[in-house]
Amino acid sequence: MKLKYFIDSHKAMTALAVLSLIVFYNQWDNPTAWVYLALHGSYGFLWLLKSRIFPDRQWEQACNLIIGGGIWGVLSLYWIAPWLITSQNRQASGWYLACCISMYTFGVFFHFTADLQKYIALKLRPGQLVTEGLWRKVRNPNYFGELLIYLGFSLLARDWIPIAALAFVICIVWIPNIIRKDRSLSRYPEYASYKAKSKWLIPFIF
Repeated sequence: MKLKYFIDSHKAMTALAVLSLIVFYNQWDNPTAWVYLALHGSYGFLWLLKSRIFPDRQWEQACNLIIGGGIWGVLSLYWIAPWLITSQNRQASGWYLACCISMYTFGVFFHFTADLQKYIALKLRPGQLVTEGLWRKVRNPNYFGELLIYLGFSLLARDWIPIAALAFVICIVWIPNIIRKDRSLSRYPEYASYKAKSKWLIPFIF
């Protein structure tokens, strides 16, 4: 089995999981719960489209059920936020919802645009370093997009626990993946110059 099967199945279940929480805790009149469902649910379906149309090669690797179950467990940490929102009837003000929605929107742009650009660039120019477009000033614009997306989700709960869960995933999954990728890219002669002119994760900052 491939890593993508476990990741994709979890993404597909997110909308159902959040809707189930709304039903179980009778949160039909909680606008924050519905905003969360709209954001995280739509992201799950967008991920499935991306996986089918322009898949990421790193998720094509084979894995066993133990690793797949671990992936499901880690990804389920992202469901802490909707559980807090629904189980404790947490509701955010209009301006706060607008900020989280805006953060999610910018995140979707960076994440999916960067992945699509990389996919097309590697198709047209295989074996060459991608240093144009969103990749020009930051070496991991796709992860920057995901950071904005999941911050938008986590902040809706107005609690430190989802932020801590996100930080945990970043430390055990994102950072090791980024480090491995950077080591792989270092084989390109132009990588040193590219690294000197670009940021690691956050454009113009870090």
